[in-house]
Amino acid sequence: MRYLDPKADLTFKRVFGEHPDLITSFLNALLPLADDEQITEIEYLPSELAPESPLKKYSIVDVRCKDQKGRQFIVEMQMLWTKSFMQRVLFNAAKAYVRQIGTGEDYSLLQPVYSLALLNQNYMEDTDDYYHLYKIVCDEHSNKVIEGLQFVFIELKKFTPHTITEKKMTALWLRYLTEINESTRIAPPDLLANPEVNKALTTIEESAYSDAQLRGYDKFWDEVRTALTIMHDKENELKELQEKIARGRAEGRAEGMAEGKATEKIDIARNLKGMGIDTETIMKATGLDRLTIDGILN
Repeated sequence: MRYLDPKADLTFKRVFGEHPDLITSFLNALLPLADDEQITEIEYLPSELAPESPLKKYSIVDVRCKDQKGRQFIVEMQMLWTKSFMQRVLFNAAKAYVRQIGTGEDYSLLQPVYSLALLNQNYMEDTDDYYHLYKIVCDEHSNKVIEGLQFVFIELKKFTPHTITEKKMTALWLRYLTEINESTRIAPPDLLANPEVNKALTTIEESAYSDAQLRGYDKFWDEVRTALTIMHDKENELKELQEKIARGRAEGRAEGMAEGKATEKIDIARNLKGMGIDTETIMKATGLDRLTIDGILN
């Protein structure tokens, strides 16, 4: 048996965009929902196509849905991290929030919007934490929260099973995303033992897809690899440019210091000459040669 990678566009949308029970379990496991806030029923909403970008739309996977309370959930699988992705997440969540009501309708009808971003690249290099929750909070009193929008960013490459002490399902779903790929032939027993994750595993078995779908799957990863290469090339070019600029500045400073020292020696030589000191003594005191001293000072 051969599995496909669940993070790809084809498989992610098949698992979480076509099976309400699986996306319900997934969201309950990964979002900061209290016991009395758990999702019990999901209705899918149309996904909005991401605009074309230099890194291709294939790097982004969207699943959108709302629950029995009217709360909306946006799930995005981001294969390549760019600085603009944070703004994109904010824009999509804010747009979903304001579109809930029409002109003149009561603001009390607004329901919370949760954005869950799964990142296949790290963006916080200064911490080992993989789970990041963003809320709208008061700067002076962080316990004061404006309800309506919440954002969760999960850096998948930082996750390891021993780093998590929360709900069992959280660990199982994150292991599903991080441990299963094309090289997997036998899934871990504890993943197979869970009914929901087992179903998700069955859904990404290679035999469940047509040849055309598998070609699309391969094309997705080709696009991601190409975009990743472009990103690395641009980063290397920028690094080389920065290093070149730094070297130029260092050389400039060194030349400036050398010129300054030479000027200082000449000034000292002039002063010594004015005091009647002989050339030999001036040469020893400044390190200047006789020709320089005779040419400048005579």
